[in-house]
Amino acid sequence: MKYKSQKVAYWFWALSMLLLSIQLTYGFIMGFDHLGYDGLHKWIPFNTAHTVHINTLVVWLLAGFMGAAYYIIPEEAETELWKPFLAYIQLITLTVVGVAALAGFHFNWWEGRKFLEIPHELDYLVALNVILFLVILLMTIVKGKKKTTTALVLFGGLVGAALLYLPGMLQFDSQTLDSFFRWWVVHLWVEGVWELIMGGILAFLLIKLTGVDREVIEKWLYVVIGLTFLSGILGTGHHYYYIGVNKIWLIVGGIFSALEPLAFLAMTLWAVNMYRKGQKKHPNKMAIYWTLGAAIVSFLGAGVLGLAHTLPQVNLYTHGTLVTDMHGHLAFWGAYAMIVFAIITYAMPNLTGRKFYDNVRGRLAFWLSNIGIFIMVSAFAAAGVAQVYLERMLGYDFIDVQKKLYPHFWVVIIGATILTTGLILYMINFIKYGLPTDEALEN
Repeated sequence: MKYKSQKVAYWFWALSMLLLSIQLTYGFIMGFDHLGYDGLHKWIPFNTAHTVHINTLVVWLLAGFMGAAYYIIPEEAETELWKPFLAYIQLITLTVVGVAALAGFHFNWWEGRKFLEIPHELDYLVALNVILFLVILLMTIVKGKKKTTTALVLFGGLVGAALLYLPGMLQFDSQTLDSFFRWWVVHLWVEGVWELIMGGILAFLLIKLTGVDREVIEKWLYVVIGLTFLSGILGTGHHYYYIGVNKIWLIVGGIFSALEPLAFLAMTLWAVNMYRKGQKKHPNKMAIYWTLGAAIVSFLGAGVLGLAHTLPQVNLYTHGTLVTDMHGHLAFWGAYAMIVFAIITYAMPNLTGRKFYDNVRGRLAFWLSNIGIFIMVSAFAAAGVAQVYLERMLGYDFIDVQKKLYPHFWVVIIGATILTTGLILYMINFIKYGLPTDEALEN
């Protein structure tokens, strides 16, 4: 590492690993619930497991992004992090809020708004936490020697994520108004500003791993930004088809949803092209695998599978079915989970001085987790198509259809087991690196 304060990143990533393990655990609870094995229902009903599973996903990814920012911004700005002790305070408060929310879910303390279930009282603490985070980054950039495009895009994405959290704090008696603004958070995060965060991290990694000139890589970053905002903002319309808004959203949502894969296609072409142009001499091969994997799988999951069911004529049948699970799992995995794993894989040798670049455990972690997620997604796809046909077209009862999908959910469990095995190996590697050390500082 180049700056001592970059060590802050490690602790945010440690929090990410902890929350990821919780998410995986509750995912298995949900999977066995789908198969009728709901022995934990008295203590952890399905809706609680679902809420914990979704919200731990969001928080561990955010913690991963925060760690990435604390690692990248000092290096890009060529200066120590501004008041790093405040970053540790921010980490502690984030952990406290997260624990309070997760515990509260088990006692029905939540808002009941899908994807935004965190209790309203905790929203204000989240807002204060994020403000502190942004102030630390802003002051680091301001006092830094350089202001690079990569750092500014990453910071801009984080600011956008903070601002777009605010509409989710608004409360309405109207279900239509509530859903309208709720999607400003959910959609414009994952298909808007989070893509900028991904783009900033991806640019940093490509600069470090390929040796291609910064100017060339950052020119591509402008293309990705342009496509993200062209399609992502109005693409929100595909969530508005059935909530009671004007029918114009059927047209707007349909057209711009069809354009959304372009941003992810640009990321894929960008990453692969930079790798082909690069020197291919960087010893950290697993960081390269995770980086290229993020670009390619995000296009498949977020782009192709998203387009597969967001057009109005298709979404009429697939809305709210397991087809959505097919898209959601691969989209989050490729676009956001893999880029967090990529920056951790790149940074850990630099933070600790331990060069576990290419061990068998790291390679198995990559391949098993990706094989597992593709098995899961394939099973969700088959189950979703069967559900659409039986439930939406033939009119079978929802519960009867769910029972017919048991074979598919056994395959989901098998895929999840392979995925989890890979992620456990990844976490073991993370632990094996040990704590950051000042001895790893570059001269």
